[in-house]
Amino acid sequence: MTLFTNGTIDMYLMQEELARAQMSARLGEAQQLRRGRHLVMASRLSRKAELAAQRARLAVARAI
Repeated sequence: MTLFTNGTIDMYLMQEELARAQMSARLGEAQQLRRGRHLVMASRLSRKAELAAQRARLAVARAI
């Protein structure tokens, strides 16, 4: 009986460890996606700022 109980506990612990590893992997993937989204947003905002600066320089050049 003890072998069966220990085997059951070992199987449970292995399943629990696998679940933890999968959850950790999913969390890592989610963090990478968030970083990617932040980079995309930063790139877009940077592009918008560059365009706005270019328009401002053009407006100043026209005014002179």
